[in-house]
Amino acid sequence: MEQVFGATYSRSLAGDLVMSRLDGRTADEALAAGIPPREVWEAVCDATGQDDAARWLHREDLRKVRRPRRG
Repeated sequence: MEQVFGATYSRSLAGDLVMSRLDGRTADEALAAGIPPREVWEAVCDATGQDDAARWLHREDLRKVRRPRRG
């Protein structure tokens, strides 16, 4: 969530955003109840209107992402 929403906002969403798709739970509550992380992430993406780029960001190989050279 931090990659998409940033550290502070992702914590707020995880603890405060109640989603009907998760039976009225927040992401934190759903994970604690044993709902699979992928299902929770899909619910968060749907509730916040994220596009496919954000939805599948966790599958991106970060080793292949170009980083600026230092120097």
